[in-house]
Amino acid sequence: MTLKFGRLPRTFDTRIPQMATLRARQPAPPPLPPNVEYGSGMPGDLGMMLNDNLGDCVEAAAGHAIQTWSFNADRSMITPPDSAIEKFYEIAGGYVPGNPNTDNGTIIQVALADWLNDPVDNNTLTAFVEVDVVNLAEVKRTIWECGLIYIGFNVPAFLQNNLEGAGSVWDVDPSGDNSIVGGHCVVLTGYDATGNMTLISWGSFYTMTPAFWAQFVDECYALANPSWFMATGQTPAGLSLAQLEALMQSLKGGLASPRRRHRHHRRMKRRTKV
Repeated sequence: MTLKFGRLPRTFDTRIPQMATLRARQPAPPPLPPNVEYGSGMPGDLGMMLNDNLGDCVEAAAGHAIQTWSFNADRSMITPPDSAIEKFYEIAGGYVPGNPNTDNGTIIQVALADWLNDPVDNNTLTAFVEVDVVNLAEVKRTIWECGLIYIGFNVPAFLQNNLEGAGSVWDVDPSGDNSIVGGHCVVLTGYDATGNMTLISWGSFYTMTPAFWAQFVDECYALANPSWFMATGQTPAGLSLAQLEALMQSLKGGLASPRRRHRHHRRMKRRTKV
């Protein structure tokens, strides 16, 4: 079985709100549950979403997020079709169907900004907030509040031995080959009392240890989804949807990313040719 990566190195956009800043303005949050698992009861096979043939893990993770939110909102799981995931990859990653030279992966922040402006298969992203990867308590709180957390990490070569073992544990291996072979993006749907976290990748559930997280994860985001909020009342940092939408105004407007601006200018040039 072929399994691919596709997360490009992280970027830094000062317009993206930071969870630590938002949290500092709110009342003290309630205690965390000792364990949370939003993947419980979901099918064991959630679909590759083309990530066996394309480096679209960033877009596939969005599809798995939609599945998680919809399943937990009313037990009626929505699975975006592969065509919607491919379209998202075209928008956010610049992929041209049938041209392998354009299958180059995606920057997470670009994809989230594009999702903010264009729903994925009619599924809206209201807001996204960056979470400090070092603050594992906040990472857990984000999973609890948002139904999941959306992360990017560097993949060590030794992990490839586990990639086809659904349900396996991703942990550190000091004696293994720790050279980085790519970047990957997944969603985490739960955590337990030991700190281990459940993730969805290539349509299957795996476990990530805190040690693996500390060594390889370098970006993570709280995502606000309307269906999740309507079902649970939970949003990042306890903000209302209106407050979150206000935070996103500088990232909205249809030209959020450099790739989007490039496509826009290219379309305009075609329209003005005589």
